[in-house]
Amino acid sequence: MKLHDTLFDLPLATPPVPTPRFYNLCPQDSPGRQARTVTGELTEGLMAEAASVSPKFFYNPLGSRLFEAITALDEYYPTRTEAAIFEAASRQMARTLAEHGLSHPCLIDLGAGNCAKAMALIPHLHPRQYVPVDISVDFLRDAAAQLQHRFPALDIVGVGMDFSAGLALPDAVQERDRVFFYPGSSLGNFQPAQALAFLRHMADPARGKARGLLLGIDLVKDRATLEAAYDDALGVTAAFNKNLLLNVNDLLAADFDVRQWRHVALFNAAQSRIEMHLQALCNLTARWPGHSRRFLAGERIHTESSYKYTAESMTALLKQAGFRHIRHWSDPQDWFAVFWAAV
Repeated sequence: MKLHDTLFDLPLATPPVPTPRFYNLCPQDSPGRQARTVTGELTEGLMAEAASVSPKFFYNPLGSRLFEAITALDEYYPTRTEAAIFEAASRQMARTLAEHGLSHPCLIDLGAGNCAKAMALIPHLHPRQYVPVDISVDFLRDAAAQLQHRFPALDIVGVGMDFSAGLALPDAVQERDRVFFYPGSSLGNFQPAQALAFLRHMADPARGKARGLLLGIDLVKDRATLEAAYDDALGVTAAFNKNLLLNVNDLLAADFDVRQWRHVALFNAAQSRIEMHLQALCNLTARWPGHSRRFLAGERIHTESSYKYTAESMTALLKQAGFRHIRHWSDPQDWFAVFWAAV
């Protein structure tokens, strides 16, 4: 047997999987100035008459993993209901995008997390480029790398950023055929006026440059179902909420003790929103460099609002923001909806 015959029998080398490009835009200034910005935002919220902390501070690495656990809970219907809508209607969604000339879009996934929702859509939408965006930088970097193994030929550009402050994406993100993907009803974390401004920014041809939007929205339903989704029997959502205090401790060098706080979730019907709070179990004082705040027993820190919409109210909001050709898909109970809107 000749040497060249043996060589041809050897298995072919597997081409290496490319590494996603990644841009961390969270520290836009020097680390010191960025830290001062975060410190200032947190201090302003905690020192306000009605104390509050933005829900974006849920998502340190532990918070991101706790939220993954929440999505698997029986009480937390949004994730599985939205996933069922995508499974049933993904081909219709792909046809709708194609009808608008978007057979190979640049798919920009806001709040991508573990990228699982996009992973189910990518085989149907055939994006030319996939851009996962999330504030939890290390978590997103790992998720993007795992997704690249699943789709080695896909151009993936990961972006670590707080997109609630704007949509100034890096030059590596294609400007052509942008379709924003914003699932999970995360738009509900914005107050309605903020949601309108955010959607307008997205649709603006000089800023977000969207050609279209796929948007997941939680719909209004009975109080018991809504409140159970945010206050599960196992206490995972409570741990997720309390972990915010641990993140605040890290960011502010504060001394919050999670044992002194309890999780509160309630539906505010007048505002059509679920509210999450942390409520002091006793009189206490929280301290951090240069500041302290006295909390009385029963006093609360507002940590999240999640606005719930009807199909009609969301359609009206999208039209007001400059979108058109709006349609939506829902589940049989009309608990959740996925909207398509073109620009």
